[in-house]
Amino acid sequence: MTTYEPRIDGGVSDDERAWWKEAVVYQIYPRSFADSNGDGFGDLPGLINRLDYVSSLGADVIWLNPVYDSPQRDNGYDISDYQAIHDEYGTMADWEDLLSEIHAHDMKLVMDLVVNHTSIDHEWFQKSRQGDPEYEDYYIWREGDGDGPPNNWQSFFGGSAWTYDEEREAYYLHLYDTSQPDLNWENEAVRQDVFDTIEWWLEKGIDGFRMDVINLLSKADGLPDGDPDSEWVGSEHFIDGPRMEEYLEAMDEQVLSNYDVMTVGEMPQLGVDEAKSYTGTDGPLDMAFHFQHTKLDYAENQRWAIGEWDLQELKEITDRWQNGLAEEGWNAIYWENHDQPRVVSRYGDPVNYRRESAKLLGTFSLTLSGTPYIYQGQELGMTNSPWTSIADMRDIDAINHAKALLETDDYDEYTDIQDTISYRSRDNARTPMQWSPSENAGFTEGEPWIQLNPNYDTVNVGDAEDDPDSVLNYYRRLLDLRDSHDVLVYGDYCDLLPNHESVYTYTRTLDTNEGTERLLVVLNFFGDETTVEVPVEFETATLLLSNYDRDDDDPTTVTLAPYEARVYDLG
Repeated sequence: MTTYEPRIDGGVSDDERAWWKEAVVYQIYPRSFADSNGDGFGDLPGLINRLDYVSSLGADVIWLNPVYDSPQRDNGYDISDYQAIHDEYGTMADWEDLLSEIHAHDMKLVMDLVVNHTSIDHEWFQKSRQGDPEYEDYYIWREGDGDGPPNNWQSFFGGSAWTYDEEREAYYLHLYDTSQPDLNWENEAVRQDVFDTIEWWLEKGIDGFRMDVINLLSKADGLPDGDPDSEWVGSEHFIDGPRMEEYLEAMDEQVLSNYDVMTVGEMPQLGVDEAKSYTGTDGPLDMAFHFQHTKLDYAENQRWAIGEWDLQELKEITDRWQNGLAEEGWNAIYWENHDQPRVVSRYGDPVNYRRESAKLLGTFSLTLSGTPYIYQGQELGMTNSPWTSIADMRDIDAINHAKALLETDDYDEYTDIQDTISYRSRDNARTPMQWSPSENAGFTEGEPWIQLNPNYDTVNVGDAEDDPDSVLNYYRRLLDLRDSHDVLVYGDYCDLLPNHESVYTYTRTLDTNEGTERLLVVLNFFGDETTVEVPVEFETATLLLSNYDRDDDDPTTVTLAPYEARVYDLG
């Protein structure tokens, strides 16, 4: 395998550069990462003990999922105290040690910001339901419509988005679980409390925020009924609402702009035009997550139905975002996170070509324009886990949908829906990190809080470290490649074969002080050998990286093995 030369410097102005553009982010779901005390739950000391591993991968930033105090009904996204650490994870002193150690490893820390909703256990909600004058309008309370809820909005987790509270004698809005009431951002006191919380964490020295469902903060005046046939009933009235940009601009002006930090918004139903307004030159955020590429395998656009996916649709989505944000805005590139099943089990082949397809999918995400995000275990090629019983699950979303399906006349027992639920469950991303082939995958000496993926005896860090051809070591070469070539960060993107059904090939091009730097990426996304003529002109070509043992420097006509990935330097 040919090694690559250091990148060509120049061609990118200081105004265009930013540390968060050139970074690679490693996402850690702390509950499942590393347990230090044998209670079966990942914790902060365990994470500290594994920082050498994260650093060795080449990551620049750690995005840490919520570690705040929480009753854990939605695994930490139901926060009861924004300024305290949940006792399963450790103490505030442990968190401060973590921050110090991350910075000592020359990495940065991004925390999760969850401010669309809190837990029902939060002091604000408890006072609000009691009618405390200071807090009664901290949440969205309404009288019912006759014998039913105020409108037809649905929770993302299923059922009505309204729950009747006996103490307040009114309905409260929750776009997610019943335990996660939505904050009332119309209330200036709510906004100020949130801004104070943000500033509190920034003063502790963190390097930014990933903002959970941040474009849901503003709801339409009057809370009108939604289209009953839409994918998420009511969403046209609570996604990108009328005051959304106002709220984020205030957050930026009052707090974020005072610090050199990175911000990324999770934004359901985000389109390119909206992304430009949020992340453009004058936008309040640096980048945003969209979900268009995570729905390729939905049948008839239904989340709980599995369909065949189309490479040309992936190309269309990627082209739209790569070119749409080329002049204004910035992309956040990812395959996996704590809410998505394992990508090898979705768009790769976990049985016959697990290694090859995991490497190909990594090559794709790490050679596009934008900031790449790697979810824990993705760099090992971790796969979905079998879920043979609802009792084994911890994902409230999957459990609710499984129960809802079983209440219909279409299904009699769990085995009738097991394939769909197992494929789509968020628990697939939350099985413990697979550190070794030893008991409990080296994650804990106790009983894991969630079942292990049974393939940990062959897919784990220990074995991968010793194997030069492992997915892990390939990811390290990918991160080195990206770090060595400005063109992979700042270069233009051009799809060369938009109509090819199995091969995805594109160039990245950057004009520099020493000439034009151009890389060519060639990817066979499926399990059949394919020969393709690549329509690209060049004077010299050098193969920089491949997930097969190759030494062919000519990309003109290429025969690609199943799930083969190649990256060429075109001089």
